[in-house]
Amino acid sequence: MSTKIRIKSLNGWFGEKQVLKDINLDIEENSITAIIGPSGCGKTTLIRCINRMHEVTPGARVEGSVLLDEQDIYKEDPVKVRERIGMVFQRPNPFPTMSVLENAVAGLKLKGIRNRKLLAEKAEEVIKAVGLWDEVKNELNKPGTSLSGGQQQRLCIARALAVEPEVLLMDEPASALDPVSTMRLEDLIYELKKEYTIVIVTHNMQQAARVSDYTAFLYMGELIEYSNTKELFERPKNDLTERYISGRFG
Repeated sequence: MSTKIRIKSLNGWFGEKQVLKDINLDIEENSITAIIGPSGCGKTTLIRCINRMHEVTPGARVEGSVLLDEQDIYKEDPVKVRERIGMVFQRPNPFPTMSVLENAVAGLKLKGIRNRKLLAEKAEEVIKAVGLWDEVKNELNKPGTSLSGGQQQRLCIARALAVEPEVLLMDEPASALDPVSTMRLEDLIYELKKEYTIVIVTHNMQQAARVSDYTAFLYMGELIEYSNTKELFERPKNDLTERYISGRFG
């Protein structure tokens, strides 16, 4: 397995407050990496740094490097970076004025693609890829917001996939979903790693244990431990990790 993303000496700030402290982390290609840790430890900031979304927040800044296929994304066009590294947010956010079909290919339209046949074919492809086609094929012209929460989240993943990213970042994608929708989403994430490199932030340690190949534990902006998921949960090397995963704080 080869390294897809290499994070080196990454530091992040909101104004004067430092929220990431010297993060070094290698993310393997076609793997699922979970980022866990208590609220406010820097999990979301870390993945927002991986596709250069952190810097769009007023007062936010970054030092260090994030290498995608050994090229520093902070020396590239951020729009191009976000095409290669997609993001799925905590709450489903389909565009309310767009239909299911239009939502699925919104990113392609932003890139200037207008061919209706091509857009319809791509919409069907990505909606099928997220296991949603049989549920919505007769509702493609309804608003994306008319779908259930779990369906909306899968639609948002389809929208991210349509621009053909190499990496998919997910910020607590199941936190607003019911148990059945969560299970479907986890099954989907596991399937997607065949084609994509996935990084998932989760507050749910059971979820991290179920779906991920590797787990990174963050605490107060520092990377405390990173290893194979099974090893981290069964034989943590750091006492802080052991206390967190056993529920003694957080």
